[in-house]
Amino acid sequence: MGCGVGNYEHETVLLYPIDKLAFRTTMKENFKISDDLERRRFLSLAAKGFLGVSILPWALPEHSFGAGLGLNRPLNQAPKAKNVIYLYMSGGMSHIDTFDPKPGAETGGPTQAIQTNVDEIKLAENLPLLANHADKITVIRGMTSTKGAHQQGNYFMHTSYAQRATIVHPSMGAWMTKLDGRFNPTLPGAVVINGGSRHPLAGFLTSDHQPLDIGNPNEGLRNCRKLKGFTDQGFEKSLDLSRKLDRTFTQKYNLEKVRAYSSMYDDAVRLMKSQDLEAFDLSNEPEELRNSYGDDNFGQGVLLARRLVERQVRFVEVQLGGWDTHQNNFTRVPERCAILDQALSALLKDLTQRGMLDETLIVLASEFGRTPNINVNEGRDHYPKAFSCMLAGGGIKGGQVWGKTDKEGREVVEQKVEIPDLNATIAYALGLPLDEIIYSPTRRPFTLSDKGQPITRLI
Repeated sequence: MGCGVGNYEHETVLLYPIDKLAFRTTMKENFKISDDLERRRFLSLAAKGFLGVSILPWALPEHSFGAGLGLNRPLNQAPKAKNVIYLYMSGGMSHIDTFDPKPGAETGGPTQAIQTNVDEIKLAENLPLLANHADKITVIRGMTSTKGAHQQGNYFMHTSYAQRATIVHPSMGAWMTKLDGRFNPTLPGAVVINGGSRHPLAGFLTSDHQPLDIGNPNEGLRNCRKLKGFTDQGFEKSLDLSRKLDRTFTQKYNLEKVRAYSSMYDDAVRLMKSQDLEAFDLSNEPEELRNSYGDDNFGQGVLLARRLVERQVRFVEVQLGGWDTHQNNFTRVPERCAILDQALSALLKDLTQRGMLDETLIVLASEFGRTPNINVNEGRDHYPKAFSCMLAGGGIKGGQVWGKTDKEGREVVEQKVEIPDLNATIAYALGLPLDEIIYSPTRRPFTLSDKGQPITRLI
């Protein structure tokens, strides 16, 4: 059998399958290739040739081969939350200029504190909209870490483990689907929006726990579309042939990655044919509601997160970068806060009106804080010793503060919380088993939050 080639949308793709023997040989050779980039490139080309799609949604990220259903496991407690919207402030958010203001102190700079709708809680003036929702949130002012570099801090916050050269640990979304499965078999269990290249994703877990990585929330799920000129009839014909070849190959090479390769096709096809694909289309939302979240990628990403958890996606992370304020901190932080404040406030209001806040845990986190000392460039530098995070919904008691820093924001003086403790608290709210051991491919044992202990009094 020959190989047909066509040029659609400025890219050359296979229109129908190549010789069976050549395909099986290529498959065998490519599964022996150690370089992940080459393996992902091969999967992408195979998807184009057999299914006529631009690329499959789980084919690009590291270690990705497909998605499948997880298994429900015994839980440590009855879950309070069903799903998570995780707002990650990439770059290191200044705690003193957001959730832990120090007005009057030299380290506080020009940032003033404002009263919220809870007498005991004051926030920085940069978060005026969130101040009206303080009764729904818990501010954690006792965060501390030892990781003061971006890459290491980002990794630690997402995994509870120090970064190593020999292994990639799973992120929280991957752990969630591993330990408690997916609620919607059509959609991925976890999604990362604006995540960038440093996200650990599924780590050493199998591809069925791989979060779907979305760059621009306004573009929908561009990966799940047939190529121009590829008819339904041609699609089904290619799919049928692909399945026949896949069965033959799987029988001969009954390996986990080979089985996952087949699963990748099945998941992609199921999603392409499902109405759940509409969850990624923000144009279905009223214009007024879209505007309330903000017209930037973060605000629209948060809105997309709400749409996805509404369709039972378990864990959705949305990242907002730009918090690395070594210079012009008192100009740049208010700019970042304006974006965060609008989107987060809209989300809290939206979830409340839809009756979803009690089952949706909102987490706001950053890899570390910023120095109390203001540098010569009117900036703040990296500071893991003390910083802030925030929780809301999902069974979290609102209107409270956990932890305290000294009057200058330098030291945690009450209720210290380490990063594994925060992740353990998230897991506890979800009812996930904190003590369940999962083994890496090298048979090393790991748990979801390492040695972290949940703050049960918050729930």
